[in-house]
Amino acid sequence: MSAPARLNLRDVGMRFVVSPASERSFQSLFNPFRRGGAPRAVDALRDVNLEIQRGERVGLIGPNGAGKSTLLKIMGGIYHPTSGMAEIGGRVCPLFEFATGFEMDLSGWDNIRIRCMLLGMSRREVAAKLQEIGDFSGLGEFLDYPVRTYSVGMFVRLAFSASTAVDPQILLLDEVMGAGDLDFAAKAKRRMLELMDQGEIVVLASHVLAEVQDLCTRVIWLDKGRVRRVGPSAEVVAEYRGSVGHSS
Repeated sequence: MSAPARLNLRDVGMRFVVSPASERSFQSLFNPFRRGGAPRAVDALRDVNLEIQRGERVGLIGPNGAGKSTLLKIMGGIYHPTSGMAEIGGRVCPLFEFATGFEMDLSGWDNIRIRCMLLGMSRREVAAKLQEIGDFSGLGEFLDYPVRTYSVGMFVRLAFSASTAVDPQILLLDEVMGAGDLDFAAKAKRRMLELMDQGEIVVLASHVLAEVQDLCTRVIWLDKGRVRRVGPSAEVVAEYRGSVGHSS
């Protein structure tokens, strides 16, 4: 039996050490002995404390650079925090590293098989669900074509359809719902709600505040790597809108 779905972050921090960008000015081209400054530390996240339980739909909001994507990657086990502790229970499906696990020269069908097996499905499980996944994607004959020929929207359809077919306990999304056409976005929304009806966790990072408020029961507002506010979606979204004059 798999572990209960949960996310527990205690005093989590994420620090990156970055080198100064190379100088590109006309003057620097004629001064090869000029050196840049020393590497510097950037705190993408600081002192983050969160607990997300089975059955929750949680939104992440905040301006660009607030730390939303970094936090999702820690929740997905892609990044390990440089301070604090992240406890993750249950099977996690991070739906934002789209290229991971996909072979661009192979067909959509082949990539469905590969993606599902990477996410823990057996060959028998994949074979049983293959047609259902293909039908949900709505890609039709394009599933016979190499993925490198796909548009961004088609790629999102393929990735979402394959990734959510494994019934993940924890589904992490970063601006996914804004891609693709309106019909598929509606289908994806219904599937997300179905996952929640099964009692699993969804964490959605998005700049579309109406979407976050509609889909999520609780919202985390990040600002400069820190949690500024956590609470019911309507309250936090309204406060955030007021702080930035946001209309979406």
